[in-house]
Amino acid sequence: MTRVNGRPEPEVIMNYVDGFSYSKYKMEAAFHSGGFLEKPTAKAIHAKDPSAPVPKREDVDLIVHEFEITKAHAEKVLSENGADISKALAALVAASTTPPQTS
Repeated sequence: MTRVNGRPEPEVIMNYVDGFSYSKYKMEAAFHSGGFLEKPTAKAIHAKDPSAPVPKREDVDLIVHEFEITKAHAEKVLSENGADISKALAALVAASTTPPQTS
């Protein structure tokens, strides 16, 4: 191993043109028990409640086009408001008119 800035350079699996490289030891650590690959994904953490009402596609499309937000954000707002379009619209308007916090 060569030394860079007083530290040994990690063993590299592959160098890419954009400058990224992967360390063999970090890759092995990722696959060991307790590695970052065992953590649940965001979708698994925020699994949908089967008893929750499903938002209508027309409601999602309306919010996406009127507020210019992503479909996922529109679905989230609708699900937080019980798939009620009027409550979801009121929540979005209230959130957009709230002045920014200054400290």
